[in-house]
Amino acid sequence: MNPEPTPRPPTPELVKLEGVGNDFLVLLDPDGTDISAGPDLARAACDRHLGFGADGLIRARRAPEGTDAVLVFELWNADGSEAEMSGNGMRCMAHAALDAGMVEAGVAFGVLTPAGRRSVTISPTAAPGTTWARVDMGQPKVIGSADRCNVGHGQLLVNMGNPHLVVAGPDPAGVDVAGLGAMLEASEPGGLNVEFATLGPGPDEVTMRVWERGVGETQACGTGSCAAAVAFHHWGRVGRAVTVHQPGGSVAVEWRPDGTVVLSGPSRRIGRCSLS
Repeated sequence: MNPEPTPRPPTPELVKLEGVGNDFLVLLDPDGTDISAGPDLARAACDRHLGFGADGLIRARRAPEGTDAVLVFELWNADGSEAEMSGNGMRCMAHAALDAGMVEAGVAFGVLTPAGRRSVTISPTAAPGTTWARVDMGQPKVIGSADRCNVGHGQLLVNMGNPHLVVAGPDPAGVDVAGLGAMLEASEPGGLNVEFATLGPGPDEVTMRVWERGVGETQACGTGSCAAAVAFHHWGRVGRAVTVHQPGGSVAVEWRPDGTVVLSGPSRRIGRCSLS
């Protein structure tokens, strides 16, 4: 008589979403028991040729009792390195959690991240599979001017819970983002995210391309959008409410008088991916 086969553990399911082209795989793990989540899964699943393809892997689990938060946010970049924060990723995670009934539409909820507590409010839109979310990104830290490359007419280090170098210059469409981005990422221990940005096309608008540490050039970056808006306001070139344009789309950034930065933008559910 053949022995009963050992039952296989449940196959994790990933939800793929994008926020203005910045795409993520979200693993909903309410109890925090899925041992597959981590750098190895991120490298395998995010590979654009051998996996599902994404800029990063996010795990969402319930926050511990006694905290003033609902969820815990963890993010691994496509290369397996861990990131402290992602504004677009936060919106994508909130979208997946909303679909799963873990959070309520239109009700602000707290999220614990390695960069600190954040607050998110998310609501569905009329477009199928699309939501709009507002994320409290915390208070930026303007570290100061930098001189890391002979490009542009201004460079500013800004920390949004993760480190950014904003390079102000000409139309970023003509910038060698891959070459300069990789060089500038490596100019700081632990790496830098780099925004190549210019004013316009309208008042209180900024256009940028971004190089993200651990990923490369991406279609958009939420914390990078905030860093760029903060930098241009610091330089006196824009007001407190800024529209940031990127190859993947546009987001709204507001640097409130109380010092808090708020990021608003869409997310779209692409589909679900089952791991074999």
